Amino acid sequence: MSKVVVPPIKSQGIKTKLVPWINDVILQSGIDIKNAKWIEPFFGTGVVGLNSPVKGHHIVGDSNPHLIKLYNGIKDGSITEYNMRDYLEREGKILENADEDGYAYYREVKKRFNRDHSSFDFIFLSRAGFNGMMRFNKKGEWNIPFCQKPNRFAPAYISKICNQIAATERIIKKGEWEFLNQSYIDTINRAEAGDIIYCDPPYFGRYVDYYNGWTEDDEEALFEALANTPAHFILSTWHHNEFRENEMMTRFWNQFNVATQEHFYHGGGHIENRHPMVEALVYNFDLHEPQYQEAELRFEFDFA
Repeated sequence: MSKVVVPPIKSQGIKTKLVPWINDVILQSGIDIKNAKWIEPFFGTGVVGLNSPVKGHHIVGDSNPHLIKLYNGIKDGSITEYNMRDYLEREGKILENADEDGYAYYREVKKRFNRDHSSFDFIFLSRAGFNGMMRFNKKGEWNIPFCQKPNRFAPAYISKICNQIAATERIIKKGEWEFLNQSYIDTINRAEAGDIIYCDPPYFGRYVDYYNGWTEDDEEALFEALANTPAHFILSTWHHNEFRENEMMTRFWNQFNVATQEHFYHGGGHIENRHPMVEALVYNFDLHEPQYQEAELRFEFDFA
């Protein structure tokens, strides 16, 4: 049984439960997963890329500099399970004993992060913020309120975060990884024939201000880039929910192959975003019988 590695960063749109489905489509693409490059323009939490069956060079980008800084820190060894444990044990005690049931100290860490951009404070805010959300204001500052749990960093919770950092480090050390703070177009342009691009952009029409906005023009530019790439691609997006349909499916993505699956997001600040959602995988290749043993693996989950 293969365990899905959960990354140390939380986000309301994390694709942990969808990893087996995405990997199954990859394994049916006919791509040479042992030699292809993995290209991921919207790395986000990293859960899909870290669990990818592709064994070659990983080139991942993101517009959020704090995510890229965190993963580069894990890659170069400046962030480890050990110094993260020391940090979280120290900061967790301060939070638990702070005035205003932790509100005051959470605001202090938020102010410190917005000034210094420490990856350790980024982990703290990601785990102590409301509902596992990740949002920044127009100035690029962390913009999520406190989760109202002053005892948030219990020993078992700290161990789980540190174990996730250790598992992430092991994966990164096994291969060749580039973590780049750049536009999605620049990352897509690194792809060549035989590579696979996985895209999980912000969802058009749904309020998830993860680091910067996502407009109809952005969706069109992504469509043009993927329509013209020589590589294989898979795009994750939303298809519909009980309230409405994703108009971008009709405008752009239905001309490619589309698979759908119902998914439920527990996080999110708006109640309408917590209902079942039909997810779509859009891809530009035909499916074949899986060629690799990995396709037969079952997955177990270790959620944050």
